[in-house]
Amino acid sequence: MNTFLYGILNIIARAHTYILSLNDAYETYFTDKELHFIVIGAIGMIMVFLIHPLFTLLAKTDHVLVITWIYVFTLVLLITFAIEIGQKVSHSGVMDFKDIVFGIWGFMLMFLIFALIRGIIIGIIHLIKDR
Repeated sequence: MNTFLYGILNIIARAHTYILSLNDAYETYFTDKELHFIVIGAIGMIMVFLIHPLFTLLAKTDHVLVITWIYVFTLVLLITFAIEIGQKVSHSGVMDFKDIVFGIWGFMLMFLIFALIRGIIIGIIHLIKDR
């Protein structure tokens, strides 16, 4: 997980450098805020076009729990980064990337346990109904 998250950060850093080089090469001179407006807006819309059909399919095939997991995982990721950044800014703790990794693994393990218990309960209910 650590390697994965650092890989994402590396991709973002390279993309940032590339976009800045395009801004300079084409002499558009967009400000940092204008670039964020354009790039994040475009990324958001690309994600809508990709994720909406996926979520629609998952909802139609009664896989709402998968949608819930994706949404909550995204929020957990956001919250863990926010906590670590907050610790750095407020000096209330040490900003440690491993804290983010362990927090995410904690959610994944607890969700796995929940999913197993839920699956067992659903399986028992189906066995009782089939009798």
